[in-house]
Amino acid sequence: MEIARPAAAVGCSKEHQRIYADWFALADPDGDGRVTGADATKFFAMSGLSRADLKQVWAIADSKRQGFLGFGEFATAMQLVSLAQAGNEITQDSLKREDLASFDPPVMKGLDELLSRSMAIVNAVRPEKNGTSQVQAPATNNWFSSKSAKKMQTPLTAVTSVIDGLKRLYIEKLKPLEVACRFNDFASPLLTNSDFDAKPTVMLLGQYSTGKTTFIKHLLKTSYPGAHVGPEPTTDRFIVVMSGPDERTVPGNTIAVQADMPFNGLNTFGGAFLSKFECSQMPHPLLEHITLVDTPGVLSGEKQRTQRSYDFTGVTSWFAAKCDLILLLFDPHKLDISDEFKRVISSLRGNEDKIRVVLNKADQVDTQQLMRVYGALMWSLGKVLNTPEVMRVYIGSFNDKPVNESAVGPIGKDLFEKEQEDLLADLVDIPKKACDRRVNEFVKRARAAKIHALIIGHLKKEMPTVMGKAKAQQRLIDNLQDEFAKVQREYHLPAGDFPDVEHFKEVLATYSIDKFEKIKPKMVQAVDDMLAHDIPELLKNFSNPYQ
Repeated sequence: MEIARPAAAVGCSKEHQRIYADWFALADPDGDGRVTGADATKFFAMSGLSRADLKQVWAIADSKRQGFLGFGEFATAMQLVSLAQAGNEITQDSLKREDLASFDPPVMKGLDELLSRSMAIVNAVRPEKNGTSQVQAPATNNWFSSKSAKKMQTPLTAVTSVIDGLKRLYIEKLKPLEVACRFNDFASPLLTNSDFDAKPTVMLLGQYSTGKTTFIKHLLKTSYPGAHVGPEPTTDRFIVVMSGPDERTVPGNTIAVQADMPFNGLNTFGGAFLSKFECSQMPHPLLEHITLVDTPGVLSGEKQRTQRSYDFTGVTSWFAAKCDLILLLFDPHKLDISDEFKRVISSLRGNEDKIRVVLNKADQVDTQQLMRVYGALMWSLGKVLNTPEVMRVYIGSFNDKPVNESAVGPIGKDLFEKEQEDLLADLVDIPKKACDRRVNEFVKRARAAKIHALIIGHLKKEMPTVMGKAKAQQRLIDNLQDEFAKVQREYHLPAGDFPDVEHFKEVLATYSIDKFEKIKPKMVQAVDDMLAHDIPELLKNFSNPYQ
């Protein structure tokens, strides 16, 4: 099982890369490494292609829908322009052509003149004897720049991608509300730059010996540092498998304090958890695009009587909120959903769209038994997942061994291959959907923070001014469900967006309600404006420029 390399990774010769590097510098006048849609429309116009062709070129090159082209995506776009100029139709399959790298760079009318003018500017900057220069000029000029002078002077507010826009909106509009109502203590820690910039993540959950670690090794086609496989509960910690310059493992306490890693929020679970958390780094083409999370086997039977030293359910819930895909693994001999597994699945509430169920090791039973196992699994899941929709279950044997055809027969083998292809397609789409997922999670967070603020504001108003504060707070906590209903009716909010009552009670009991800051209406209005206007405008600005 292999993950196809994205558009940005399509190879081209070193000679063509040098040519495209000069072109990229011209199309990226501010040198931030990003060619935005407005910049690209002016540069790509020199190709003479129709708007329809250029629309397709952009859609394929910017497959992750980031709203800009890095150098790799830019080179891919140029290769596609060459194909189109040669009379070829541009489709997703164009990147799979074996002769793609052999095409000459496209013909760009007027580009040579602009390149010579650019070189003249570079040559005009003469260094002094002490190595400094009196003239501070960029290597290229703003011939294609759509970025205003004000934006160039204020890089902190410069927005050249959807993710940058979300960062700015969070700092300016959402974070002040979260801080005022202590949203980070009730729901999720405050976001950092690393949370926005993190690669798409896939988490694997399941009881011990259902093949989680083996599944990751099957994807990578190799083992990873810290991997252990066996019939007993071998993985006793959360292991994040991600890209790195060399093979090594980083302890949890170290990785949780690194500013460039999206794991700072795990500090809230304490040292007992961090001692059971580590990061496994290795160079691998797949890990350049996604991060994998291996988890300890969920306890079942007598093992459930042994309490973990940390909040296992809370940790899985934290990772679930950050992940792009959650794989629940079962095998034919472990279909029972234990109490701990039930709590873990319940903690995934609000992330149902990310869940995929995998019936692993399915070649250990024959076809007739497999039908019964599948039915039993669906029945078990139906009792835990409170949803009328049928959960998609992938059936297969995700390891490096050949399928046991003597047990499943030729029909079963074909079924497993098709199921693996479907699951692979889901995994391939993860990097492409990463930007959309970031926007989706940001909007969910903003709505949750707004409702949280309205709840805190309502509870604060219900508190007496002077006497009887303790009794009033206890009454509000005891009748919290009714208070939620009042907030829902007053502000016409959907009931499904409200937080879990019991968890809210537990955290609220540690606070004095009258000590909360007063929630200013303009802060809530700012979040409403962000959801209604700013985010749609952001997405519009960084959509395909040829639409």
